[in-house]
Amino acid sequence: MGINTTSSNQELITRTERGLTITGTRITLYDVMDYVKYPPQFVCGFFNLTEVQINAAFAYIHSHQEEVEKEYQIVLKEAEDLKKYSLMWVNR
Repeated sequence: MGINTTSSNQELITRTERGLTITGTRITLYDVMDYVKYPPQFVCGFFNLTEVQINAAFAYIHSHQEEVEKEYQIVLKEAEDLKKYSLMWVNR
């Protein structure tokens, strides 16, 4: 499942083993979820993305909000579980 925003039909959002990812990067949509209210130029600089890439990410998030939010909550839960597991081993 991808979003096409260029005339060359290059897919800018792809699903990888890491989840929904900005094509050609290691940046997931979950990475940019907390930045959708910021100006795109700021987010481009922060993540070193092009304006086309961030606009595609924001557009995908907005048009698939329920799906992305559901997956984002899973990612957050998994990160929290991993943190707890890591702390358990550190405190042994």
